[in-house]
Amino acid sequence: MDFDYTPEQLQLRRAVREFAQMEIAPHVMEWDENQIFPQQVIKKLGSLGYMGAIFPEKYGGAGLGYVEYSIIIEELSRVDGSVGIILAAHTSLCSNHIYKAGTDEQKQKYLPKLTSGEWLGCWSLTEPEAGSDAAGTRSTAVRDGDDWVLNGSKTFTTNAHYADICVGMAVTDRSASHHGISAFVLEKGTPGFRAGKKENKLGLRASDTGEVVFTDCRIPDSQMVGKQGEGFVDSLRILDGGRISIAALSIGMAQGAYDAALKYAKLRKQFGRPISEFQAIQHKLVDMATKIDASRLLNYRAATMLDAGHRVTRESAMAKLFASEAAVWIANEAVQIHGGYGFIKDYPVEKFYRDVKLCTIGEGTSEIQRLVIARQLLKEKS
Repeated sequence: MDFDYTPEQLQLRRAVREFAQMEIAPHVMEWDENQIFPQQVIKKLGSLGYMGAIFPEKYGGAGLGYVEYSIIIEELSRVDGSVGIILAAHTSLCSNHIYKAGTDEQKQKYLPKLTSGEWLGCWSLTEPEAGSDAAGTRSTAVRDGDDWVLNGSKTFTTNAHYADICVGMAVTDRSASHHGISAFVLEKGTPGFRAGKKENKLGLRASDTGEVVFTDCRIPDSQMVGKQGEGFVDSLRILDGGRISIAALSIGMAQGAYDAALKYAKLRKQFGRPISEFQAIQHKLVDMATKIDASRLLNYRAATMLDAGHRVTRESAMAKLFASEAAVWIANEAVQIHGGYGFIKDYPVEKFYRDVKLCTIGEGTSEIQRLVIARQLLKEKS
């Protein structure tokens, strides 16, 4: 095992950190307060190759692995998780579904625009009545000649109102259960396809979350992604990589909260000395730093295995479960170290505290992760 970063990985971390400090940090609170979607920053991320980090160069990607991809999301999220989740939903969900399951024609048509950041993507699986039970999808796609006609709605879609294309799931054969759900790629402006209600969220408020609505939306058969009836099965494969990105999102925000708490503890004085000299505060900082390291190691294991071509259902679920729950705990402790100042918006830990909770919910709740892991453990030979 090699626990050292390569020189290229260290340079990547420095480059993304500098970008985040210069281009994102000055605007974080304004974006959060006013729910401003950072379109210009997303375009710049595309020009730097970060929006297509994990895809081959022949599709305009950077040809990097999931460890490097995790580093990018970590460093963006260390400053603002909203930017991290915009990139994650675009890359490891929408773009990756097309890359993993799409035809050569679909890859050639869509991936160069997505990897360059010219287009933004979204991915719609969840419905109002089909959350953890995604196999209970109600949106339908009915065959009509050479076309499909889609009806239904999706919820909690990241980038919904700003996406140029959407990969969405719909039932094509109700009798086949989870083998009767197919995936389709829809372009913005397609008649009958639109974004619906924009959600007013607790945290990650600069990212856009909303409904996607299909109303007699007619698209050609060529817009189906993957085999008919295998959209949900493909989605499970996509989520293996997606959960690595959510773990990275968690780690980045946890790191940001920890950095802020450490800095504050060194500066804040009580009883005539910095509070960092008190054992109670030191113990909090130690536990926070340890959980971050453990989260990062779990996630890099999953990322390295995925890059090597292994199935990482268990490993990515473990990384996502541990990192997200650790990040919530770390953000809570960061607020506690700040005391009353942690509860006001002049200090960054208040925002991390709000933002990080989504990581235990999105792309499978902690409860679902435990079910996924349990199934994998019970399959293993003793």
